[in-house]
Amino acid sequence: MKWLERLFGGRKDMAALGEGAKAPDFSLPVLDGSKFSLQDALKHGQVLAVFFKVSCPVCQYLFPFFERLHKAYGSQSVAMVAVSQDDKKNTAAFLKEYGVTFPALLDDPAVYAASNAYGLTNVPSWFLIGQDGEIKISSVGWVRVDVEDLNRRLADAHHTALRRLFRPGDDVRDSRPG
Repeated sequence: MKWLERLFGGRKDMAALGEGAKAPDFSLPVLDGSKFSLQDALKHGQVLAVFFKVSCPVCQYLFPFFERLHKAYGSQSVAMVAVSQDDKKNTAAFLKEYGVTFPALLDDPAVYAASNAYGLTNVPSWFLIGQDGEIKISSVGWVRVDVEDLNRRLADAHHTALRRLFRPGDDVRDSRPG
């Protein structure tokens, strides 16, 4: 399906920045009060940036699977960060409700500096950014093949066997628009 989207110029809900584009640098506050800089994080490995809003049903669907990836692979060669388009209080409640343990960044809702730099039109939107600063995967909404590709790339980066992402009984759809 992804090859069809590329062949026909992409979907209207695709992120403005696609695979191969240079990822814009950003610095945002972390929920815990520290600061996150993409440029600094890339010095240590790849970065997975997942943009979301707490009220987004597809974000609520996606985050438990991303938490599984975080638990399976840790953050040794890929730093996973959630980039919230909401305030600190609502973001903290979302993370608790969905069991998210990887760091959350706050993209100020007054200006959405990072979201706008990435040309977002929908959430969730997520980007796997290589250590060279190039976007390796760009995905909007829930696209199962993109998440499976991410799982393979994380396993490769960790030089480990592919981890099981989906469990019996999971409602795993092929796609859900953001």
